[in-house]
Amino acid sequence: MDLGIKGRWALVCGASKGLGLGCARALAREGVHVVMVARGAEALEEAAQALREDAKLPAGTEVLTVAADITTPEGRAAAFAARADYDIVVTNAGGPPPGDFRDWDRAAWIRAVDANMLTPIELIKATVDGMAARGFGRIVNITSSAVKAPIDILGLSNGARSGLTGFVAGAARTERLAAANVTINNLLPGAFDTDRLRATMEGAVKKTGQTMDAVAEARRKTIPARRFGTPDEFGATCAFLCSAHASYVTGQNVLIDGGAYPGTY
Repeated sequence: MDLGIKGRWALVCGASKGLGLGCARALAREGVHVVMVARGAEALEEAAQALREDAKLPAGTEVLTVAADITTPEGRAAAFAARADYDIVVTNAGGPPPGDFRDWDRAAWIRAVDANMLTPIELIKATVDGMAARGFGRIVNITSSAVKAPIDILGLSNGARSGLTGFVAGAARTERLAAANVTINNLLPGAFDTDRLRATMEGAVKKTGQTMDAVAEARRKTIPARRFGTPDEFGATCAFLCSAHASYVTGQNVLIDGGAYPGTY
């Protein structure tokens, strides 16, 4: 299927690895020019170069990099210095650390909210009016399945990402955006084969004394698909939400978890 977005420009955050890279790759393979943002310059450039050499990349597709912390005003300024206007924005920031809520002070909460709620809101605020004026815009926020099924040790993430979800539910439905072909949706990943998942399982290894293989197998057994997701299949869903065919989808929370969430709604 031709997604109808060839030649568009996308800003993809946290794009040097994992789900962000999966989204950048899927969009670039559709002919979308991509500005990849991540904090680690070396890993970012390696990922971008591999993408530039991807045999599935349409000729003329540009892949640019900005090594910056998108959660800071300076990082966002650098992203918009690379290009002033974007047709597609994929927000993504590393999740806050797991732990016991009794151990988190105000500063820990502020860091979590700043990265996982306020930064996406700032990126939305900076881009949606231009998108509306041009008659096309797609914003996809990478959040977490914990928004629907909270995980006890991920309280910082549960709280901050739920705040973003509530904001998007209102902002996406404003006539000024929805009627102008600007959509805002959230992608909620379950267990994907990423550094984040491995770090969580390493914590379980330390806590239980089990081997990594045992912890991973136990986790897979909680998923009806009996496997972890891949960044590329996550990216494909992101690319569809960014497509011309998804203009009637907005304000939604799209759960991608292999069937792990047991609810009807």
